[in-house]
Amino acid sequence: MKALIVGADRLGNIPETLVNHGISDYIHWTGRKKGMRRLEIPNEVDMVIVFYDFIEHNITEIVKQKAKQSKIPCIFSRRACSDLSKRLNDCKECNLCTITNN
Repeated sequence: MKALIVGADRLGNIPETLVNHGISDYIHWTGRKKGMRRLEIPNEVDMVIVFYDFIEHNITEIVKQKAKQSKIPCIFSRRACSDLSKRLNDCKECNLCTITNN
């Protein structure tokens, strides 16, 4: 499974948390620059993860709308492994994507 991560300058231990939930590959956008508003969500992405505490507010709304239009699951989390893990566990229950726990 591949995710688009939007927000946060550095990911720290986040990649390890992603692997624990079956997300083996990711694309990372920092979400701090206005030019990112024009970027399109890549076709190969299975879900979008937005770290809302490290992102420009307008990009949050734009990414949310683009994910909705593309019918890609989108979750919002703080940039903390514990919060991300909780959100991914909650997302697993919706059955819109193939998140698993290892």
